[in-house]
Amino acid sequence: MGRIADTALEIAEEKFIASSGPGGQNVNKVATAVQLRVDVFKLGMPPEAFERLKEVAGSKLTKGGEIVLTANEYRTQEQNREAARERLLALLSEALTPPRKRKKSRVNRVGKVKRLKAKKARGEVKAKRGKIDW
Repeated sequence: MGRIADTALEIAEEKFIASSGPGGQNVNKVATAVQLRVDVFKLGMPPEAFERLKEVAGSKLTKGGEIVLTANEYRTQEQNREAARERLLALLSEALTPPRKRKKSRVNRVGKVKRLKAKKARGEVKAKRGKIDW
């Protein structure tokens, strides 16, 4: 994670744009929102991590292979920049973490017998609903 995260922050392009939200008249005058763009192909991610990133990023990933994140929750450029970088790192962290293998659960003998008994009882109830043959 460390090398890829460092690379991502180095190659990220930041662009400040006009923001909506809190700030009153300040919003109209100052471009406080941050748009962060990172070219995924320059990160050198393993193929399986790249596939997970495509799922995790969703609509934030463009067809050209760029992740585009916009942060405009705060009134200052610096806070928005930090928020966008944190989101990027969280996204990459989630993509680089392989999913945990599912362990098969094992039902003991008593559990099996109980389940089969319940199935048999349910089958009998359903069988009694059928057409009666006089």
